[in-house]
Amino acid sequence: MLTNTPLSYGVMARGLHWAIALLILSAIGLGLYGESVPRTADTTALLQTIYSAHKTIGVATFFLAVLRVLWTLGQTRPVPLHPERRLETWAAEAVHFALYGAMFVMPLSGWITHAAEQGFAPIWWPFGQDLPFVPKSDTLAHTAGHVHKTAIWVLYTALALHVLGALKHVLIDRDATMARMTTGRAAGREAPPATQGAAAVAALAIWIAVLLFALLGSAGLPAHGTAQDEARATTPAPAAPDAATGNWAVTQGSLSFDVVQMGAKVQGHFGNWTADIHYDEGSGTGHVTVQIDTTSLDLGSVTDQAKGSEFFNVSHFATATFEGDITRKGTGPDHIATGSLTLIGTTAPLTLPFTLDLQGDTAHMTAQVTIDRRDWKMGAAYPDEGTVGFPITVSVDLQARKS
Repeated sequence: MLTNTPLSYGVMARGLHWAIALLILSAIGLGLYGESVPRTADTTALLQTIYSAHKTIGVATFFLAVLRVLWTLGQTRPVPLHPERRLETWAAEAVHFALYGAMFVMPLSGWITHAAEQGFAPIWWPFGQDLPFVPKSDTLAHTAGHVHKTAIWVLYTALALHVLGALKHVLIDRDATMARMTTGRAAGREAPPATQGAAAVAALAIWIAVLLFALLGSAGLPAHGTAQDEARATTPAPAAPDAATGNWAVTQGSLSFDVVQMGAKVQGHFGNWTADIHYDEGSGTGHVTVQIDTTSLDLGSVTDQAKGSEFFNVSHFATATFEGDITRKGTGPDHIATGSLTLIGTTAPLTLPFTLDLQGDTAHMTAQVTIDRRDWKMGAAYPDEGTVGFPITVSVDLQARKS
């Protein structure tokens, strides 16, 4: 029978129950397995597959949960087999409602995290990568990710209690509770169902407390950085060191880059850097030295991997340096800085074309250049572009005032 009766669950309710259970257990297993896999060049493709499957299963669980709730709202609720055991019945209902909450909080927080960050492990077809009203934001991704990691403990607890309760009915009570959900056997005595209000309120209170704890906790934890879109536009460059002798002082700016990972463009930026700029407006010549704090790197979900020994290796090389001579091309705003970039202990030539808009004592400089990571022996363990692309597009946007 497709629909429920007062004494049994229908095919639809049973099918949704077991399908969601299978998906939840699969997602948990994939997530735990992914956490145990070392982060190396050899495991990158495996990790992408694991987390893509984990995310896709989570999103599928969310949509099945929506269908299950809509179906349940229009169905008769089978009566409890032991209505006289009021506390036990109430506890079972509270656990059910907590599981319902997990079916929404877990996949939604994971999907928001994915939509708000850049890059790694795309969600598979037919689901999309983005969500309406969810911007690309490291802060939002950090918060949603913390909710996801905190809520998992509610899921673990509720799932364990649910399974223990089912085993109790099979091994101790020896009643038809499990059979009602496996074969659809009718059991119990028809009677008006007891209200579920108190159990629903208890489960809701638990979820409110957990979400508040997660949100407050995320506010106190360090994120990889602020929203990348905001950082590119408004991140101020730190003031040049006292020893700097440049005649132009940077007032604000951004240093960002794009790289292709697993076929998807990933955007990153450096939060801390300084520029010592000497420039003569009359001749259009000068000299610039830029010091970049590589530990301030933010590359979204793959920040830790990018900071590791295979890429920026920040534990051994915390600073990158660009130094070059400035010349003006003709009489217009186009300039070029010809010099070298020292990165992870390797120095290679770099020519940086840029435009300079001078308005009195203020200047606005924009530049974009594409470099090849192989010139600095970066990502040597990734010898092809299947995982990480060779080109890295670097963008600079800064404003300076004559000192």
